[in-house]
Amino acid sequence: MKIHLMGLGKMGANLALNLMDHKYDVLGFDISKDARELAKKSGIKVAESMNEFLSRKNNERIQLFLFIPNQFVDDVIQQLMPYLQHDDILVDGGNSNYKLSLKRYYELKEKGIHFVDMGTSGGTHGARFGACLMIGGEKDIYEYLKPVYEAISEKDGYEYMGAPGAGHFVKMVHNGIEYGMMQAIAEGLELMEASNFDIDYEKVTKVWNHGSIIESNLVGYVHEAFKKNARLDEIAGRIDDSGEGRWMIEEALNLGVSMPVISNSLFVRYKSRDDLKFGEKVVAAMRNEFGGHKVYKKK
Repeated sequence: MKIHLMGLGKMGANLALNLMDHKYDVLGFDISKDARELAKKSGIKVAESMNEFLSRKNNERIQLFLFIPNQFVDDVIQQLMPYLQHDDILVDGGNSNYKLSLKRYYELKEKGIHFVDMGTSGGTHGARFGACLMIGGEKDIYEYLKPVYEAISEKDGYEYMGAPGAGHFVKMVHNGIEYGMMQAIAEGLELMEASNFDIDYEKVTKVWNHGSIIESNLVGYVHEAFKKNARLDEIAGRIDDSGEGRWMIEEALNLGVSMPVISNSLFVRYKSRDDLKFGEKVVAAMRNEFGGHKVYKKK
């Protein structure tokens, strides 16, 4: 099966290499020339134009995976429409709002194009060596692409979440939980920083990640950050908000569900833009380790 993959950033390029490891024929494309050149250097076959990217032989079906920022998805879909045909499959593997994914599903269904919402977790390492996938859409299309999901996922790390929109809904909830877990780790370490003890955070996080109840990937990521910078002195404690936590809180308000921990973790991110604290540095460092998210250097 040939996979067309659009968006050769940190996640897309690593997933392309993952697919290639599993003998899939991958053709990549990115509007950025720098991204295309970097992908080519890593061995990915890259198209230089949309025409080349979406050319087809003998009216074959196209399976197109998108790994682009959620704010650009609608514009990109409009650019793709002249090239897509009845029965093609478009998979959005980014962090899109599930309500927008549901709208896109129905709009594309009217044109005979299948739309899949695929929540992708595991960071850049997971993208390269085994991702975690939460998939929504038509069940028969899920079954058709199931070998692809199985190939690029961690063992037992993919599943059909349900009807169109369900994949991105579950990923939204996942990301909100992530906000709360990261904030709890950060607050604990900030309490240590405020104490009279001279605590080595690299040692603490190493121990926590070997047999403790809070052993986790997140503790592992912050351990790696402390190995690089023992007090995170070079990092400003600004934490960006990519949208998922806000969407989740809006959904909780609509459904009358109490979410004090996750709500507070989002508000801390807003606060971090004005008041730089050690806990915020911890969250920023964790996000950089697992997802390559931007960190702001101290001036």
